[in-house]
Amino acid sequence: MVDIKKLREDPAAYQRAADVKAVAVDIDRLLEVDKLVLQLKQELDELRTEKNQLARQQADPEKGRAVKEKIKAKEGEVNLLEPELEKLMLLVPNLPSEDTPVGKDDAGNQEVYRWGDIPQPDFALKDHLTLGAELDLLDFERGVRTSGFRGYYLKNEAALLHLALMQYALKKIIERGFTPFIPPTLVREFALIGSGHFPFGQEEIYEIKNPDDKERKFLTGTAEPSLLAYRAGEILDEAELPLKFCGLSQCYRSEAGSYGKDAKGIYRIHEFMKVEQVVLCRADTTESNQWLETMTGYSRELLEDLRLPYRVVQVCTGDMGAGKHKMYDLETWMPSRNAYSETHSASNLTDWQARRLGIRYRTNGGEKVYPHCLNNTVIASPRILIAILENFQQQDGSIAVPEALWPFCGFKKIERRSGK
Repeated sequence: MVDIKKLREDPAAYQRAADVKAVAVDIDRLLEVDKLVLQLKQELDELRTEKNQLARQQADPEKGRAVKEKIKAKEGEVNLLEPELEKLMLLVPNLPSEDTPVGKDDAGNQEVYRWGDIPQPDFALKDHLTLGAELDLLDFERGVRTSGFRGYYLKNEAALLHLALMQYALKKIIERGFTPFIPPTLVREFALIGSGHFPFGQEEIYEIKNPDDKERKFLTGTAEPSLLAYRAGEILDEAELPLKFCGLSQCYRSEAGSYGKDAKGIYRIHEFMKVEQVVLCRADTTESNQWLETMTGYSRELLEDLRLPYRVVQVCTGDMGAGKHKMYDLETWMPSRNAYSETHSASNLTDWQARRLGIRYRTNGGEKVYPHCLNNTVIASPRILIAILENFQQQDGSIAVPEALWPFCGFKKIERRSGK
């Protein structure tokens, strides 16, 4: 949510943001409703003052009753308009940074950094589906039978690599001073409104509802909503900042908007596991943008430790989402796709999420301010397993495990089992 005062001062800036982010919101109607609400509240204040004066004077009871009726009517008008105002405010996008590329979709993203050499083996490379079948690591047939479209089983060394990646990422980020969490994956609606996943992208979220449930609950597609909601409605002390959280969680996404895309394999699936970072820092864009670079650096370092070729792209306006001020994606090389493909995302949302969640901090001078919120993927699996299996395959059909994972998985190589 944006600062209504800034929106009133420069509505054209927010309309431009909505246009370049392809967000449908009627700024003119919002300002019209806002003006009506302000006018009604001013009239209500005057009527309440008049009512109190009449009560003190104990004169003209008929006029007192008339004033009460007017108050009731005006309160009814406010109660009708405020939900519309709030609904419109939830749709207003954050202003993108000045250096964010303007574009309609991911074709407008701009590469800003590249690391590592793409492997050029002298043998024909296999994709992760073939490797998974030959090495008894993946089972899609039974996964679909059990779970439906995009269902899968991770088996044997793939399951152990998956867990090793989580342990490795957690260890790395805890060493950077982040507090580890196993957060809720079943959350109330306010957490997803607060993070900005609602009303945007609501079709990507699974709703869990039993016949007797009195409130709506949802499965999260990332630990971000739960980690942000941890301090929802609270007033922090400036000395607490920055808050640095990391969450390990199972994640669920319906992929409703991706029907038919990446239908095979483990690139686009309904459930996966992820280590997510969240930072709440002072309301200073220079500081929060520095945190964005720092958090992106953690993910870059992890990919370099794994010896995986990758690139960093700055995400354009049409691909970044309503709440983002500035955003990077990290894309890792996947031979079977013959492309760098997204494995990590890092975003600075300034105070857009904190306002939605009612998180403030008290400055050293006593002022109450909304902090800036950032998030970053430390690791997500099994998607990253595509890059590991395909980039580290050997001519004999085995997989050389990245050295950084040896202490966490207990093996250095994945080989074909006897009888397979």
